[in-house]
Amino acid sequence: MSVSTQLGLLLWKNFTYRRRQTIQLLVEIVWPLFIFFILISVRLHYPPYEQHECHFPNKAMPSAGTLPWVQGIICNANNPCFRYPTPGETPGVVGNFNDSIISRLFTDAKKILLYSQNDRSLDGFKGLVRALRNMQKHTAGFKLKDFLRDNESLSTFLERNASLPQHAVREIVEADINLEKVLINGFGVHLRDMCNTTSLEDFVTISDKRVSLLTQEILCMSSTEWLNQAESHFLSNLDFLKPHME
Repeated sequence: MSVSTQLGLLLWKNFTYRRRQTIQLLVEIVWPLFIFFILISVRLHYPPYEQHECHFPNKAMPSAGTLPWVQGIICNANNPCFRYPTPGETPGVVGNFNDSIISRLFTDAKKILLYSQNDRSLDGFKGLVRALRNMQKHTAGFKLKDFLRDNESLSTFLERNASLPQHAVREIVEADINLEKVLINGFGVHLRDMCNTTSLEDFVTISDKRVSLLTQEILCMSSTEWLNQAESHFLSNLDFLKPHME
């Protein structure tokens, strides 16, 4: 019997079997189509998206130090994927959190503890602590002149560049400082903000109302460049620790 005859008989047998088993034939046809339609539905509802390259943060070993090791375990617990290279991939860098607050705190604390008793930086730190303690006891009664250097040039600057009379300059230098407001709300406030978000009277009190109004008017009418110059000149004459170090 030839091969073609055997193949024909086999096909005839399968066709006859499928014709007699109608339900089985329908299942064999419909079931693959059903699976195929499920795949089409999933593809239409969840279209493909492009996945960028992943940079996983490295985890430091205990030999790199206790802090980098703990940070690598806690901060990378979910194993995040970054589009850009992480700091830890840089040669010579162990951890990814060298700029974190706790890392900088440990670094600063280490520097302070390693300083010798004769180091001027440590003496300055001790002086700052003493000044803050005195400031807690005396939060009132300070004048602007108390925080200016002995050879201050702010008065001369105001007379020449702001065209203020000597009486007005003296009133400004003798103005009372609201130290509590300065410490709490003064951070980040500039002279150019004195006419928009805040006023001069929030921080200093000038006894002469006319001088106070004149000073506020100068702040509101002056250019930003002049205000920045005046602020830089004021900061260069400022000695915040002067009232507490005497």
